[in-house]
Amino acid sequence: MTTSPASDLLSPAPEGSRLVAINGAAGRIGEVMASNLSSRYRLRLIYNRTVPDSVADAVAQARVSGNAVPIGGGHEVAVAEIADLDAVQHSVAGCDAILHLAAVPSVHAPWDAVLHANIVGTYNIYEGALRAGVPRVVFASSNHATGFYERDGIPVGPDMPVRPDGYYGVSKAFGESLGRFYAEGHGLAVICLRIGSFQPRPRDRRQLSTWLSYRDMAQLAWRSIETKETYGIFYGISGNTRGYWDISSARDVLGYAPEDDGETFAAEFDPAPARS
Repeated sequence: MTTSPASDLLSPAPEGSRLVAINGAAGRIGEVMASNLSSRYRLRLIYNRTVPDSVADAVAQARVSGNAVPIGGGHEVAVAEIADLDAVQHSVAGCDAILHLAAVPSVHAPWDAVLHANIVGTYNIYEGALRAGVPRVVFASSNHATGFYERDGIPVGPDMPVRPDGYYGVSKAFGESLGRFYAEGHGLAVICLRIGSFQPRPRDRRQLSTWLSYRDMAQLAWRSIETKETYGIFYGISGNTRGYWDISSARDVLGYAPEDDGETFAAEFDPAPARS
């Protein structure tokens, strides 16, 4: 089967731009972020097992050589098993920042699954970044770190105590806490984004409140990479009229200016008012 080279799928990066590693590049968010950030940064896309056809040959070369392989446009691919600290360190060496997206994404994932990918893997990213001299990590956390507030109908902001609603949420709360330790104990800059419902458009009535559009997520990512803040937790949703997660700190601290609002799609989920 003939496939397009990655250089056809990603915009060329500006000369001299930051080199940003996207760990978990094969995931749903990773693929969208690669496409949306490729015109702003040079990207190093880090893969493990799942590999898109467009970069399969380059990834195969990276597996053999153990080094990052150019794919055109100033971008590269690399390979690392998230549970292998040495491999993670090697895969991010020379980067200016890491967007850490790799994780078991299921809200209902069992403990053994989150322990391997989300607990050990997140430690390896922070420690690998520190050892490799990478100054900044943007950690993909989740609204499920505070999921029991939503179950109780309580609006929540990033300064409230965590209330994870499963092992997945526990792993994200762990990543936030570990990130703070690396920020305050080792000088690594860490920004944690509690990602909401990342979809091209809201899929149900709840997502009118929790939706995070593709372009708003990309904006949050680049603002987190370019901010001078050394640690912070921020909710990641669009500028939803019905939002019940507080994004005021993302606006004030990161300069986040969401372009989308779930309310645009409200008529699809709210019944039309009865005519008198």
